[in-house]
Amino acid sequence: MKTTRLSVLALCATVGMTAFSSCSKEQETAVPTSSAAKQEAKAEEAYPGERGTVQTGKFGSESIVYQQINGENILEGDIILAASQLNPTGPQTESAGRNTGKWPSAVVYYTIDAALPSQNRVTDAITHWQTYTAVRFVKRTTQANYVTFRVGSGCSSNIGMIGGRQYINLASGCSTGNTIHEIGHALGLFHEQTRNDRDTYVNILTQNIQAGYENNFTKYGVSGYSGTDFGALDFGSIMMYGSFSFSSNGQPTITKKDGSTFDIQRSGLSAGDRAGIDIMY
Repeated sequence: MKTTRLSVLALCATVGMTAFSSCSKEQETAVPTSSAAKQEAKAEEAYPGERGTVQTGKFGSESIVYQQINGENILEGDIILAASQLNPTGPQTESAGRNTGKWPSAVVYYTIDAALPSQNRVTDAITHWQTYTAVRFVKRTTQANYVTFRVGSGCSSNIGMIGGRQYINLASGCSTGNTIHEIGHALGLFHEQTRNDRDTYVNILTQNIQAGYENNFTKYGVSGYSGTDFGALDFGSIMMYGSFSFSSNGQPTITKKDGSTFDIQRSGLSAGDRAGIDIMY
C-alpha cells in the first residue's frame, strides 16, 4: 500500500482515536466528479446561516475553541462534540479515550429514522463506503453503540464512536456526497485543511472568511489534537474544503501556494481517504 502521501491525524487523549485523511493523486476520487457536481457541492454545516456563542473548553489537556448553537457544541462547522468529549477539569487517561474512539472490528451499527426523506442518500453512501473500504455497516438490533441517520438543520455528525446512540443529521439539501463526508466524521476523519502542515501546501486567506467561521480553518494541533502528517495534503479528499468555502465576499478562502484555486468535491472517497481508513481500521 502506498503511504507516501498519507496524512495521519490523531485526536487528543480524551478521544484517543486516530483519524486519517489524504492522499494519492490530487483530485483522484473513487467516483468521477462532474462539473455540475463540483459547482453544486458545498462545505457542510450543522446549522447553516446560524452563528452561536464562541466557547473555550478542554479537549484532552489542550484548550479548544468551538461554537455553541442550539445547545450543541459545534467544531469546524459540522462536527458535533459530545459533552463527554469536552473536559473542563483536565485530561482523561489515554486508555479510556482509545476504547471509545474507533468502531470495534470496523463495524458500524446504524438505524435510519423513518422520518428522514430520500433515504437512498444514506443507503447509497453506505454502499460507497463498503465498496471502497473494509468498514461494514450493519442494521442495529440491540447493540448499545450505533449511529442514527435523522433529519437535521444541516449536515453534521459526531466525531468517532462516542458511545451509546449518536447521530448523523441530514437536511433535505444534504446530498449522498455530503452523507459520505459525514460518515467520514463518524468514523474519525477530520477536515483535510486542518492538517498541521497545511501551510506548506495552501494559503488561508483569513480576510475573506465569514465572521464567526474562522475556527473552521484552525490547524488541528492548535485546536487541541495531536498527530503526525505524512506526505502531501490531498486536494481531492472528500474531507477537504474548496477554495471558496465560507467566503464572505466571493473571494477565495483557500488557495494553493501558487495562488490558484481548486474545487470542492463531494462525489466519493479519494484514493488517499481509502488508504487512510484502511490503515485506521
